[in-house]
Amino acid sequence: MMDAADLVVAYLEQIGVEYVFGVPGGAIEPLYNALARNARRGGPRPVVARHETGAAFMADGYARETGRVGVCCATSGPGATNLITGVACAYENEIPLLVISGQPPLHLLGRGALQESSGTGIDTVAMFRSCTRYSALVSHPDQLESQLVSALLSAHQPAPGPVHLSIPLDVQRSQMACTPAYDLARLLLPPSPVDDAAVQALRAQLEQVRRVVILIGSGCGEAIDAILDLAETIGAVFVVTPDAKGLVSPGHPLYRGVFGFAGHQSAVAAMNDNHVDLILAAGSSLGEWSSNGWCQSLLNSRLVHIDSCEAHLSRSPMARLHVRGRIRAVFERLLGLMRRDGVRALAAAAVRKSAEVPVADPDKRVPDAAPIKPQYLMRELGERCPSDTRFLVDSGNSIAWAIHHLNLYDYRPSTGGWLRVAVNFAPMGWAIGGAVGTALANPAAPVVCITGDGSLLMNGQEMTVALTEKLTVVFVILNDAALGMVKHGQRLAGAEQVGFELPPVDFSLLAESMGIPGHVIRTAEDLDGLDLGAILRNPGPTVLDVRVDKEEVPPMGLRLKILGTAK
Repeated sequence: MMDAADLVVAYLEQIGVEYVFGVPGGAIEPLYNALARNARRGGPRPVVARHETGAAFMADGYARETGRVGVCCATSGPGATNLITGVACAYENEIPLLVISGQPPLHLLGRGALQESSGTGIDTVAMFRSCTRYSALVSHPDQLESQLVSALLSAHQPAPGPVHLSIPLDVQRSQMACTPAYDLARLLLPPSPVDDAAVQALRAQLEQVRRVVILIGSGCGEAIDAILDLAETIGAVFVVTPDAKGLVSPGHPLYRGVFGFAGHQSAVAAMNDNHVDLILAAGSSLGEWSSNGWCQSLLNSRLVHIDSCEAHLSRSPMARLHVRGRIRAVFERLLGLMRRDGVRALAAAAVRKSAEVPVADPDKRVPDAAPIKPQYLMRELGERCPSDTRFLVDSGNSIAWAIHHLNLYDYRPSTGGWLRVAVNFAPMGWAIGGAVGTALANPAAPVVCITGDGSLLMNGQEMTVALTEKLTVVFVILNDAALGMVKHGQRLAGAEQVGFELPPVDFSLLAESMGIPGHVIRTAEDLDGLDLGAILRNPGPTVLDVRVDKEEVPPMGLRLKILGTAK
């Protein structure tokens, strides 16, 4: 026999989970005891965040890097509610998480127990229902195993996302059979159903058209090699959504840039080309940022929408064709049909021209400006970081500059990609915790977190987790003493200039007070003087406080247009 909490950890070990991110508390103590016992024999171990929101962000980063479920936990009451922002972010970005919260013992529910959050008080199970695929209270030990398995299956199908179990203290301590009854690793193998009739119809469509554009969305990670193979076979150019930029090399000759928020005119031109007969949109929910504000050049009868999720397909009723199925299986089946029919890769010289993406302000990327231009900083980071670097970028000005200007040309495709952002829900500070989770998931890959001073002041305490865990993470802070996107948005909209100022902070001193090396970067000469290679080999975090030009306006016009405030 074992404690129920040990059985939970046994299932996590069965599916390859190495870390549980959270903050301890009385109502979750048995789970931490179980993690301590398992860690001593090499099983999953706890990683203590400084705030529960940071724990959820770390689990998110871990899941993106590994392709496995990320796990976070918290005690009852405020511990559970502190998780919600990070969980909601994972829900909107379709990241699989298992979220475990504690409760006081069952016999105390409804009696005003400290931090009670059952249905008789602050109902955290109900709160999580709006931002998870599954949320339930385990009200009896016999329910635990089946509910855990049901939750984890729901985290992966039909679309990935977080799931939540609230487990009372006495249930966690209950004695259970010592062997898991389910082969959860087998149950979680991704299904690969393909609508073969739809694939056949798409094959017929491709026979009848001459020019094709492929829109690659964030759901294409495991299929990216097959998608690029198809593009090269039929001579199609491709564009990416903002959250899929990291799935491809910007140096690919068929690449035409980012279509959507902070994107490129070359991508818009590719989509607006009247000679294009067909647009294949794959793995995209077609939300505001990924559809370029629901642009009519995309959402029309030229569209073929390919996705595994019916909810995504419901957003494109105007499409010529919907192809539902696991995206990799769809493209592999399509390529197989084409090869069977003798279709060979095209040497379309006219299509395979230079993929250099034009920028709106190339003069701002010169190195002799002080303070540093954000455009120049992005270019230097992309050119000086190794090809296996993972960039995580926070909401605010940082995400706009990175989507438009950051490039990693030597990148080799992998499921998670080299650039990771949190679109849709887009919380500030996500990248700080996400970088910690990413570095734990893959210690061999350099991790660079690009964030702003506003985000750092919200969640910067999580840098100390990177210090404790000796993780190589470089925190690059775009320091402009402001909530930059708010400031520039107000100016562009002609609104009142209010509420955007932040105090000037020397983040290198803040870092050093934590025991983290810090550097202030005011000029290109300061940046050039850094031995970035040595920093990226340092077994621990480093902070770069970059004093960027406060007056540079990020490429955020789409957001203002959607809000109806652009002038």
